[in-house]
Amino acid sequence: MSDCLFCKIVAKQIPAKVVHEDDQTLAFDDIHPQAPVHTLVIPKRHIAAVQDCEEQDQALLGRLLLTCAKVAQLKGVAESGYRIVTNTGKNGGQTVFHLHLHVTGGRRMSWPPG
Repeated sequence: MSDCLFCKIVAKQIPAKVVHEDDQTLAFDDIHPQAPVHTLVIPKRHIAAVQDCEEQDQALLGRLLLTCAKVAQLKGVAESGYRIVTNTGKNGGQTVFHLHLHVTGGRRMSWPPG
């Protein structure tokens, strides 16, 4: 998607502080962190939101979660705990319509989240 912010980050047209990258996923620090650790994990292929995933995306969805766990390890919050969140749709708080998971940690998370 030529107008998608995250697609532009994948294409290296916009700089990002990359934490992890593999052939299917990219993880980079959020520019407006909500916790000491706040990293976004995205598929490199454009998928607007969870509801746009299809049966053939099962392996990719699993890869996204495994990447979140790797990011938590790299950021030093795997042992102390972290949160994985995805916002879906306007009322769900999604502001960039490219599927992304937030990995947040480094402090005690409150519940409910909002």
